[in-house]
Amino acid sequence: MRILGIDPGYGITGFGVIEADRGNTALVNCGAITTPAGMDFSARLEIIYEDMRALLEKAKPDAVAIEELFFGQNVTTGIGVAQSRGVILLAIRQAGVPVTSYKPMQVKQAVVGYGNATKHQVQEMTKRLLHLEKLPKPDDAADAIAIALCHARSSTFLLAQLHK
Repeated sequence: MRILGIDPGYGITGFGVIEADRGNTALVNCGAITTPAGMDFSARLEIIYEDMRALLEKAKPDAVAIEELFFGQNVTTGIGVAQSRGVILLAIRQAGVPVTSYKPMQVKQAVVGYGNATKHQVQEMTKRLLHLEKLPKPDDAADAIAIALCHARSSTFLLAQLHK
């Protein structure tokens, strides 16, 4: 199964594509969609949407996993990220690919085994699970890979339950 993981943002949207087959996972590609800080916000959303459509066409994922939003201290930033997530979800919907959302705690639990793991712990475990020599950059791409791994592990668990 080819899984596209997405860490949504409006300045940087991280993505990671993995292949998952019966517990074996391999990194296919990762990177980020970026938009310039001084640009009109609606133009930034258009770039994210168009780049996401192109990414979906190129990666041809069987499934997409995207992080749910967590509104911390800065609600204004959260609103912008929510708008970015909206255009990303639209592109995924139009591509006809199934999408699943995961809370940050679910990603940490699936990758590290501990829901309150630190960002560094998640990145280190991602590196180990995929047998990578170094951490993927930018951090948003590494986070997106962890989201894809979370989906791979969740899907494997759900399939195992179906076959019992």
